[in-house]
Amino acid sequence: MQVLPRGFVALALEFADVSLADSCAPSRQIDPPDAVDTSFHNPQRVVIQGYDGDAMEPFLSRDGRYLFFNNSNDSKVNTNLYWAERIDDLQFKFRGEIEGVNTPALEAVASLDRQGNFYFVSNRSYDQTASTLYRGKFAAGKLSSVELIPGVSLAKPGIVNFDAEISADGNTLYFVKSQFSMHGQPQWARILIARRKGDKFIRDEQSSTIMNLVNTGTLNYAPATTESQCELFFTRVTATGPAVFVANRKAKGQPFQNVRRIASITGFVEAPTLSPNGLSLYFHRKENDHFVLYRVTRSQQQQPAVAAGGCGD
Repeated sequence: MQVLPRGFVALALEFADVSLADSCAPSRQIDPPDAVDTSFHNPQRVVIQGYDGDAMEPFLSRDGRYLFFNNSNDSKVNTNLYWAERIDDLQFKFRGEIEGVNTPALEAVASLDRQGNFYFVSNRSYDQTASTLYRGKFAAGKLSSVELIPGVSLAKPGIVNFDAEISADGNTLYFVKSQFSMHGQPQWARILIARRKGDKFIRDEQSSTIMNLVNTGTLNYAPATTESQCELFFTRVTATGPAVFVANRKAKGQPFQNVRRIASITGFVEAPTLSPNGLSLYFHRKENDHFVLYRVTRSQQQQPAVAAGGCGD
């Protein structure tokens, strides 16, 4: 398969064109049977008016005003970051490329905190730094002060951070650490946590414990959090391909539990992002070799109390 999942690209080792969904060898750890979440329903196509290319890795700004996304992340394509403005829950108006961020390298997987700090993935300096996670300052469709995120990457060839999301308050970075073989095959992918300390981020020593049930299985990626950070959405590759999952916890710092696959999200699907009110979940889906955006919804009664702000420290 030529199309690659969220943030996964040819990097310093000239990784082969391969999908995470196609890369699970039979000898690897078997994912556990899926518990199912039935609170989300009614899948609907999202329209980006004025744009008809591939749309992947969606992210909704924390006020719901902007939609960020990238085009195809096939290594044969110049993958760039774009933005659109909300018209309603299913329609956005295309505004074009985000100025100040795109290069001939890959730029993808956007996220934004409430202070306008913009985070993304790029392989522009991987040959020199073995790092891929960047940040800048977003305003009016432009990005300034672009730099590598200090303190997160291990800067080791073969170790790739291909996804990240910043929390709404800007103090916690959820990111993916993965190991690639010399043949470009991802061996595993795990979601970890880093905490802001001054201008840097420090890896949380409790990441393995907090994400223990999330990282069950071989390939887990594309983290997305609610405002409270007590509900986590992510992608896991299962025996039938990538699927979107959700997990909960009662307070920040506690381990995520109650991991469930979202039953209404079917097909080749990845990269969830949540609306500010926690009731709409957006993601990309492959249809006829083209990536498009979809939304599923849940009612206020079906929303966990922790997702609606009832999450302690």
